[in-house]
Amino acid sequence: MKRRSFLAGIGATTAAATIGMPSILKAQAPITLNGAVQFNDDHAFNRALIRFEELVKKYYGKPVNFTLHRNSSLGLEKQYFEYMSQGKAVDYGIVSPAHMSTFAKAAPFIDAPFVFKGIEHMNKVVEANILAPIADEVAAKAEVVLIGYSGGGIRNIFANKPLRNLADLKGLKVRVQGAPIWSKTFAAVGMSPTVIAYNEIYNAIQNGVISAGENEAAGVEAMKFYEVAPHLNLTQHAVSIRPICFSVKTLKTLPKDLQDAIMKAGKEAGDYGRQLESSEEVVKLDTLEKAGKLKRVPFEERDAMKKLADPVMATYAKEIGAEGIFEKINVA
Repeated sequence: MKRRSFLAGIGATTAAATIGMPSILKAQAPITLNGAVQFNDDHAFNRALIRFEELVKKYYGKPVNFTLHRNSSLGLEKQYFEYMSQGKAVDYGIVSPAHMSTFAKAAPFIDAPFVFKGIEHMNKVVEANILAPIADEVAAKAEVVLIGYSGGGIRNIFANKPLRNLADLKGLKVRVQGAPIWSKTFAAVGMSPTVIAYNEIYNAIQNGVISAGENEAAGVEAMKFYEVAPHLNLTQHAVSIRPICFSVKTLKTLPKDLQDAIMKAGKEAGDYGRQLESSEEVVKLDTLEKAGKLKRVPFEERDAMKKLADPVMATYAKEIGAEGIFEKINVA
């Protein structure tokens, strides 16, 4: 589904609905958009969504209300995405691609291990619109449009012990995201991955169910994972990419000029979010380490780790019909 035709279809639907609406209702009906985020005010995801709100108001130029539900008050990202798909409770939010796999098999591919060489590479891929076919599939099958790409954090393994090489990773009980590609790649490296809800990681490590998890600095700080897993092992196995999502069912009900404002603001807020998180990452880790809350552990065999995961990624790309996208990402 092409983005232009997708938006044109939404506009036609909206126009038809508006024509049949009594003028008194059109004038009086307040527009309120509900967002959701798992984190507190300081987290980069929350700040990206606040920037989104500010930009929509700027570009729309008319009254529109935003209510952003913070700190997982409406559940977790998986629930947010389902709500947006259904057109209820949540209109917009930031969601990990791993939670989109039920609707679009290719979605988790954009956030899988070793897809991006680094932040600069990820930014090139986003700016070149290489991910458009995946976004189109999500819009068609889940009725959720990816209006921007936030993220930008380097993901490492935090654990209750130091991990310096592949031998140290062997058999490691580590929490991974729900998309199968995460379990497959981590298993190929020699770890023992398990899927656990994000809000249960802390207790799972504390109780010895697992020994480790993987996340970017913002998540480690916000969730205080360093309290139970103070060793941040610098595997640098992934760069987070977190789409800013908007419900198609909601979008169809909005005025055309508000739709346009949302699409423009989404892209800019995503760009802002990536720059924000990537620029703050080292500062956050420096602060935590100086306070004695965590210790960064150099990982000596990152290239060997990637070499073990590469065949799994290639097979996965073929399975989901994303060989072309994978090739374009690799040469970007």
